[in-house]
Amino acid sequence: MISFSLLDALDILLAAVLIFYIYRLMKESGTLNVFFGLLSFIIVWVIASQILEMKLIGTILDKFMSIGLIIIVILFKDQIKRFLVELGDHKRWRALRRLFHHSRDGASSDVTKTFVFPIVYACMNMSKTRTGALIVIEQSVSLEAYERSGDRIDAVINSRLIENIFFKNSPLHDGAMIIAHDRIQSAGCILPVSHDTNIPRSLGLRHRSALGISQATDALAIVVSEETGYISVAHRGELTTRLSTSELEHRLAQLVPAD
Repeated sequence: MISFSLLDALDILLAAVLIFYIYRLMKESGTLNVFFGLLSFIIVWVIASQILEMKLIGTILDKFMSIGLIIIVILFKDQIKRFLVELGDHKRWRALRRLFHHSRDGASSDVTKTFVFPIVYACMNMSKTRTGALIVIEQSVSLEAYERSGDRIDAVINSRLIENIFFKNSPLHDGAMIIAHDRIQSAGCILPVSHDTNIPRSLGLRHRSALGISQATDALAIVVSEETGYISVAHRGELTTRLSTSELEHRLAQLVPAD
């Protein structure tokens, strides 16, 4: 007779949560086919080696599993890093921290004014003049590797500076601007390009780069279209287009930490 305990239920629940997180991560990074391929391989491996106890094929699949895990870590190191960061994301523990820390709404309001408003104002002006721009805002995952691909700025966030960097005759206007630690760190940076086939063909390289960095990291990327002037935001593998300045302000305000 098969016994089923509470520990078995917990085991199944944890396995389901892990599979769901991996599925969501690969979906956001555009590698969903890889997820289904790996899942199919694991199912065959479990059936052959654990259930049917086929020794020869089980041994072969065991070798593939040990080597395959190393290959997966190498190929998807950025996605794995992002997965681990998301598990420990401070936003998920906000309710717990409120038990130990006092509210600091005033400080958050000050950060919002110095951090959000200059970006929104610059994007509004660039949208009116149809000046193409790509701004990436770092969150939990470091963007230092991408910062090194551009020119170091290290300046206070200022709307005029942002507009001047993306001015059509500026040598840095084609690359991405990276904002981290409440400062403009670099400009003219090179970002990974998304190869997601669901992206409309009307969207150009800036939008694909914004989606690419949002798939590789947890950063938020803002795009101002040079052709239409529309403002778009890419975050966690999703691209939202035609945002108003108030919607953009709301999205950016959500990035301001509440602690």
